[in-house]
Amino acid sequence: MIAITGATGQLGQHVLEQLLKTVPASQLVAIVRNPAKAGALSQQGVIVRQADYTDQAAFTTALAGVDKLLLISSSEVGQRTPQHLNVINAAKAAGVKFIAYTSLLHADTSPLGLHVEHVETENALAASGIPYALLRNGWYSENYLASAPPALEHGVFIGSAGEGKIAAATRADYAAAAARVISEEGHAGKVYELAGDSAWTLAELTEELSRQSGKNVVYQNLSEADFSAALKGFGLPAGLADMLADSDVGASKGGLFDDSHTLSSLIGRPTTPLAESVKSIL
Repeated sequence: MIAITGATGQLGQHVLEQLLKTVPASQLVAIVRNPAKAGALSQQGVIVRQADYTDQAAFTTALAGVDKLLLISSSEVGQRTPQHLNVINAAKAAGVKFIAYTSLLHADTSPLGLHVEHVETENALAASGIPYALLRNGWYSENYLASAPPALEHGVFIGSAGEGKIAAATRADYAAAAARVISEEGHAGKVYELAGDSAWTLAELTEELSRQSGKNVVYQNLSEADFSAALKGFGLPAGLADMLADSDVGASKGGLFDDSHTLSSLIGRPTTPLAESVKSIL
C-alpha cells in the first residue's frame, strides 16, 4: 500500500488525483488531520486514516500495512524538523520500506532560510535506514500568482527577488513527479532537483500579467525589510511574511533557478508554461 501525508492539502490532492489513474484506490492510504475534509476520497475508495505530524503514535497506527510513504513536508515552518522526525520514526516502527520526501530545490546549497529544516529532514532520512528518494521541489507558480489579484487592482506587483530567475512549475507538475516516484520501483537513493522548464523574473511575470489582463502592472523591487513589512501590512502573519521575503532574496541569489529539466523528464511532458498559469489565474 502507498500512503500520502497531508493528503487533503494543496499538493496532496493533486498527488492522489494522479495516483488514482494508475493505482487501485484500495491500495492508497490518505493520512489527514481532519477526516471530514476527505469525504470525496473515501467515496472513491481511498483508505482515509487520521494522524497529525505532532503525534508519532497516531502515525505509527496510520502506517500499518503501508509499504511506501510519500512524506509531504509540513506547512508549519519552524516546527518541521520534529514533526518530520515523528513521521520517520513512525514509518520505521510500522515497517515502511520506502519513503519519498518533498524537500527544497538544491536544499544542501540553497540560500533560502527554508533549507535548514529540509536538510535536517534529509539527514534524518539518511540515518533512519529506510530506503528513500528526495523530491527537491522548486517554487510553485501558484506561490507568486496568489499575488496577481492585488497587483491587478493596484497596478503594482511587489517583491524583493530583483533580477533572480525563478524556474517555477505548478503544483500539478510536481504532483505528477511525486506520484511517479512513489508508485514505481527503482527510485530509492535518487535525488531529484525539480523545477520548471522555463525560468522568469518577477518583472517578466508582471509583463505577462499586463499582457493578458490588458491592465498596466509594473514590478516594484523592495528591500527584504520593506517587502516583509508590506506583507505584514496586508495581514500576513509575521513568520510567513519574513519567510516569503527571505525566499525572494534567496531567489535573487539564484536559489530558485535550475535548468536541468529533471521534472519534465520525470513526468514525460513539458512543465506548465507561465503564460498558461497566468491565464488560469485570470
